[in-house]
Amino acid sequence: MAEITFRDFAGAVMGNDLAGAGRTLEELLGLNAEAAAAAAQLFHERMKQDPAFMMKAMGLRTALAGSDEDLSALLGECFGLQGAGAATAVAALRTRYPSS
Repeated sequence: MAEITFRDFAGAVMGNDLAGAGRTLEELLGLNAEAAAAAAQLFHERMKQDPAFMMKAMGLRTALAGSDEDLSALLGECFGLQGAGAATAVAALRTRYPSS
């Protein structure tokens, strides 16, 4: 089975498959099912309000090269993650995409 990526998440959101988008975030961000579903829903709502919002999420790749604080802030903007949820997601992303 192929590795899940943010491209899979974007495809699920654009296809209005929020359950699939949530499951993708569970794996990518290390969130529990409830938090991942809420994050996917928030992202979807923000994307419907502003179609250019997807470009902000694409900034995650660049944010990975920055500080944990910058990454956490972007996760908050895109997915509404704060506190422990943001820390969990930052740790999961650092593990999945280690800096070279």
